[in-house]
Amino acid sequence: MAEIRIKNLHKRFADFTAVRDSSLLLEDGKFIVLLGPSGCGKTTTLRMIAGLEYPTSGQILLDGEDVTFLRPRQRDIAMVFQLFALYPHMGVRANLEFPLRNEGLSRTEIDRRIRDVAGILRIEHLLGQRIGGLAGGDRQRVALGRAIVRQPKAFLMDEPLGTLDAEFREVMCVELRKLHDRLKTTTVFVTHDQNEAMSLADTIVVMNKGEILQADDTDGIYNFPSCLFVAGFIGRPAMNLLPLAFGVTDGDGTARFQDAEVAIPTMRASASHAVLGVRPEHIDLLPAGQGVPARINYCEYFGSHWVADLESPLGTLKAVAPKDQRPVQGEAVGLRLHTERLVLFDRKTELLMASDSTLQHQPGMRHG
Repeated sequence: MAEIRIKNLHKRFADFTAVRDSSLLLEDGKFIVLLGPSGCGKTTTLRMIAGLEYPTSGQILLDGEDVTFLRPRQRDIAMVFQLFALYPHMGVRANLEFPLRNEGLSRTEIDRRIRDVAGILRIEHLLGQRIGGLAGGDRQRVALGRAIVRQPKAFLMDEPLGTLDAEFREVMCVELRKLHDRLKTTTVFVTHDQNEAMSLADTIVVMNKGEILQADDTDGIYNFPSCLFVAGFIGRPAMNLLPLAFGVTDGDGTARFQDAEVAIPTMRASASHAVLGVRPEHIDLLPAGQGVPARINYCEYFGSHWVADLESPLGTLKAVAPKDQRPVQGEAVGLRLHTERLVLFDRKTELLMASDSTLQHQPGMRHG
C-alpha cells in the first residue's frame, strides 16, 4: 500500500495545457476516483502517476519518495486499461505468470500467487483457456488478475469497465469494491461515469479543463459541490441552479426571486449576485395554492420515481416525485424546497458560499 502525493503538477502538450498546477493527496489504502468529462485531464494525471508521461513541472511522491521522472517499472505500480492490454497469443495462466517471471520469482511462489488471485477473482476455471476465446467480462477479470498478482503498492485503472455492457458494468463495480475492501491497496480509478464513481469511491476528485475542482467523499461531492460546474455535473437529473434576482446578504435567511421568496440556511458571506442550488429530490410537490406556485411542463417515468419539469417564479427546474404520485402535464402545483438542503453559489466566482449547513460538513479530503 502507498500514499501518493502530487504537488503543483502541470502538463503541457505544445500550446495545450492538459493538467494545470494540480496538488492532491491520495491517501494510503483508499479507493480514489478521478471523475470528469472527456479532455478534463484525468487520464493524463493517471499516466503521470504511472510514469507513462512526464510532467512539464511539479512533483509526484510515492510513500514519500520522489518518483516524478522514474520509469514505470521503477514505481511498483500496476495499471489496468480499458482495452485489457492482455497478450492474445498467451493463455490465461501465461498472462498471469508473465510479470512474475520477469521479477524472477520461484515456481512455487508463482503458483501460490496465481492460485490466490484466481480464487479471489473466481477465474480458476479459466486458467487453461486462451485469451481469444474469453468474453469481455472474463478478460477484464484476467487483466485485473495480472495487476493484482504483482502485489504492487498501488493500482491505477484507466476506465477499465468502459467496454462492458451496462448490466455487467454494475456487476464489476460491486466486484471491484469487494476486491478493494479485501486487499486494501491504494487504487486510483479514472472514469467519466458518475454512477461508477459514486458506487466505488472513498474519495472522488472532480476535474475540468485540467484543474482539480473538488476532492471529497461522495456525500460532500453530491450535497456540497464546491462550484457551479460540480453542482451541474454530478447527479441525474442534475442539481437545479436558480439565479437570484436580489442576491443574498450576510445573515439573511431568505432568497428572493422576482415573484417569490424561499427560506435558506443562514449565510456566512454576502454576494450581490447568487445562485441557489437544490437537488430535484429535495423539492416536494404540493397541491396548488400551497408553497411556491408552479406548473408541470412534462414528466418522465423511471420505474421507482417520476421526474417532473416545472415552470415557476424561481425559474425552470426539475423535481422528483414518488412513483405513486404521478405528475400530470399542465397541472398547477405548489413547491416546497427543503431549506436545510439548499446551497448557494456566488455568481461571479461560481464558488460555494459558506452557510450553517456547509460548515457542518467535514470533508474526507481536500486538494491543495
